[in-house]
Amino acid sequence: MQNISRKLEAFSPYLFLAPALAGLLVFRLFPIANALVSSFQTTGFSGIGNVRWVGLENYKFLVQDPTFWQSFKATLLFTLVINPVQICAALILALLVNRDGKAINVFRTIFFMPVTVSTTVASVLWGLMLNPNSGLINSMLAMVGISPQPFLTSSRQAMWSIVALTTWRAAGYWMIFILAGLQQVPTSVYEASTIDGANGLQTFRYITFPLLKRTLTFVVVADTSANFLLFVPMYLLTKGGPAMSTNVLMYEAFRNAFIYGDRGKACAIVVVILLLVLLTVGLEFRLLRSEQ
Repeated sequence: MQNISRKLEAFSPYLFLAPALAGLLVFRLFPIANALVSSFQTTGFSGIGNVRWVGLENYKFLVQDPTFWQSFKATLLFTLVINPVQICAALILALLVNRDGKAINVFRTIFFMPVTVSTTVASVLWGLMLNPNSGLINSMLAMVGISPQPFLTSSRQAMWSIVALTTWRAAGYWMIFILAGLQQVPTSVYEASTIDGANGLQTFRYITFPLLKRTLTFVVVADTSANFLLFVPMYLLTKGGPAMSTNVLMYEAFRNAFIYGDRGKACAIVVVILLLVLLTVGLEFRLLRSEQ
């Protein structure tokens, strides 16, 4: 009996992990494997039936497709811009609310509130505010003498408009993680730096940032992965335009799968996105790694 109880005790952690592992297998690993296999196949226009094994033909098509390379450039530009903007905004908000007092909880709630708005609702609201003819933003600009801006209808401003929308919604979310990291820094370290005569900038550079490095590594990696998969604002507000300026790879995969009915090419684009995420995350880990 003791041997049986010991075996059950040793096996019990796996029982608790089983639901999470099953979810990971069904909703993460299986779709990745399915996309990888489908990227070597082609289907009819409906996406159902007529499945044929074509090897690397889908990837060869992408290499020769100028639309794919436009989407590739738009994705890199979007990622290079939005990740630093979101993380800097979240870091600034976290530093502002990293204080004691009842009133500070009000500001924490205000900064976090945009997170409770779904991406779809946020996109619709920002679409109304950024309307070049009757939007709230242009009305406010007119009050200070600035002419109306095209925003989402301009190939130069559309991407920046989506960056602003996404940052508004996500900065409060990442703020919570950074704030948790800030509160783990011992107050005695700050007291010692004050005694040594360090100013605010020196304290942040030599104390706060090094001790916050592990938290920032997680935030950078998670934020990068999330932004590579973002396509709802592009779908609802710009349809990849104007002039393909917001046609990121995720939206291009959606177009191939559900508009053109070419599931094979869509899955090939998804595999490219996965490789980009892995490459970018690996580079971020290398840049942010520490001796610990």
